[in-house]
Amino acid sequence: MSRSLNKASLIGNLGNDPEIRTVTGGNKVATFSLATSRSWNSASGEKQEKTEWHRCVVWNTKGTGLADVVEKYCKKGDKLYVEGRIEYRQWQDKENQTRYTTEINVRDLLMLGSGGGGGRGSDFDSDSSRSRAPARTATRGPGAGSTDTNFEDFPTALEDQDDDLPF
Repeated sequence: MSRSLNKASLIGNLGNDPEIRTVTGGNKVATFSLATSRSWNSASGEKQEKTEWHRCVVWNTKGTGLADVVEKYCKKGDKLYVEGRIEYRQWQDKENQTRYTTEINVRDLLMLGSGGGGGRGSDFDSDSSRSRAPARTATRGPGAGSTDTNFEDFPTALEDQDDDLPF
């Protein structure tokens, strides 16, 4: 039997506040753009950087209120870890042109910190809606207590900027 895997894992920052809609039947959906960046040194030694934008869609599903969590706690600039599947869609616009989009259908989300939205972590912990969130949803990710750029556990890991890796 042949198996396949469609899984995307991203860590990035929200480009704008999430958009929240309620669809027919009362189900809630949140959409947002997540920015991921990478940097490298070119052959001439110049520092290069590229940012990719990912359209993410979060649904309230049976047993989870993940779209509710996104609506209440996620703001522009926040750092998130999202995991889900990649989906490609096409549709006809008003001018009858075929349009295409690529989305990450999010099934798991971790709030890694408040990138620019302020400290809402205490609000999350004390709010009664916490029970609606999946057990793995949290305000801090692995290495809780450290900041995004604090690498005290391995201080020399970032000193070697060798970009001539064979892979």
